[in-house]
Amino acid sequence: MPNVRTHGSYRTSGLWAGAGISFGALVVGCAVALLGMLEFDERCNHGLIRGPGRLLRVREQAFPPATVCEFERGDVSSVGGTGVLGTLLWLSLLALAVCLVVALIAEWFEPRLGSDLVVPTTRGRKLRRTATAFFVTGSVFLMFYTLAGWKLFTGPASVCSAGADWGTDAPRTLAYSFFPPQATCQYTSGLTRRMNPEWVGSLVVETAVPALLAGIGCALAWLRLRSERREARYGTAAADSALGDRGRSVR
Repeated sequence: MPNVRTHGSYRTSGLWAGAGISFGALVVGCAVALLGMLEFDERCNHGLIRGPGRLLRVREQAFPPATVCEFERGDVSSVGGTGVLGTLLWLSLLALAVCLVVALIAEWFEPRLGSDLVVPTTRGRKLRRTATAFFVTGSVFLMFYTLAGWKLFTGPASVCSAGADWGTDAPRTLAYSFFPPQATCQYTSGLTRRMNPEWVGSLVVETAVPALLAGIGCALAWLRLRSERREARYGTAAADSALGDRGRSVR
């Protein structure tokens, strides 16, 4: 069996740990923020939430998750919109993005051994690690894409009427796109609406970035491992040929 060659790999365990901790904080914080949104709009509309001036409208904020009551001279939001929780959610999202992107890009390289930031590894182990990262990030992207664009799979031309029995009053699809999944629908009243809010399309694009980075790292690891195995086979064949030639010359 040929010897397994070792190569350098950046230490990314701390980055992955940071990504995991920030993701956990993000999930818990979003759960608290979503609980704070319950009935907050009803309380605003019934005058139970006081604000500066007359209430103008109530809107839902995508991130941090919050219900915002807009008054004439200022806004009042639920627990996730302002204060400590809102700051924590933004910091957790920033830490998650930085740790995840840096860790995925670090998997592209094979630095020389000898630095405290570099550890020895094999290309087989590198492929398994990058394939795992690609599977996780790719699964997250596919989940969000499916939730946002499942209507496109029923037929782009009828995307606006999918999922309901409209009869003769079905809305028309004026335009559509697969990435990000979006469609512009026109109803019989003349009103036009988007299939998805803008933040949904942005979320799909944002989840595609780490999946793309992980995919590049996985492809590089696979190509390097295949090249190493090919070189090992050629080296073994050359050694066997040399031994055969030496044996014939001795006879």
